[in-house]
Amino acid sequence: LLSPESSISISAHNAVLGLAKAPGSTGLWDRFSFGLDPSALQERLFVSEENVDGFLGTAFCPSPCSQSALEREPLIEVLDVTEDRIQIRVE
Repeated sequence: LLSPESSISISAHNAVLGLAKAPGSTGLWDRFSFGLDPSALQERLFVSEENVDGFLGTAFCPSPCSQSALEREPLIEVLDVTEDRIQIRVE
């Protein structure tokens, strides 16, 4: 993380952390951890096409899938993400 560019905004019911990557860091972030104590962190995934695919893949086929089930797997595309909603397309 690049601390001078990172920011925090706190209100009565919300907190927002703006994080900036260090210059040598590349690639998308796929997950983050948060919590009051390092020993009790909770993990969350960022909304991305890969994370949505993985989540829906386990929801549609929680146990090891047969080859025919994998062939029927839907195509999932993240179209739009806003503060209020996420729009995905499933084929």
